[in-house]
Formats: sequence, C-alpha cells, structure tokens
Amino acid sequence: MSPLKRKKLSKIRFELDKLDNSLIKIIKKRTNLVKKVLALKEKKNQIVDQKRIKTILKNIKKKSLKNNIDPKITNRIWKNMIWSFIDYERRNYKKK
Repeated sequence: MSPLKRKKLSKIRFELDKLDNSLIKIIKKRTNLVKKVLALKEKKNQIVDQKRIKTILKNIKKKSLKNNIDPKITNRIWKNMIWSFIDYERRNYKKK
C-alpha cells in the first residue's frame, strides 16, 4: 500500500472510531430505555413480542431502501440488537 493510501486509510479509520464512540453512547441510551420497559413487564413471557419485532424490521427495511442502504446489512444489525436486548431482559427480569 502506498504511503498516500495508508494515510487515507488511517483518516477513514479514525472517523470510524469516532462513529463507534457515538454508537456506544446511543446503545447506552437504548439500554436505559430497555430497563424502563423491562420494569413495566409483569411476566417473563412478555419479553418477546414477535409482532413488534416484525414491525421494527419492516420499518428498518423501508428506511434502509429510502436511504440507499443495503437492507441486508440493517436487517442483520437490528436482528442482532433486538435479540441481544431480549437476552439482556431475560437475564435481568425479576419476578414481581
């Protein structure tokens, strides 16, 4: 790789790192909202809402296409995020 390309790569990676830091802050905010949602659930079987999951994924696909983003990428990201938070809820559910 040429020195010029190496420098460009370094700049792009720096921007990616900054973006990752922003995403971490967003994930923290989302986690706090999920905690509030979990506190309202009275039964453990309320954690997974298949209808809501379908709606979210459908909306993400529409938004992805509208913004010229490959919907396979966003679908995979959102599915992983949803199921990661479902796992979080299951691990943190307290019987009432």
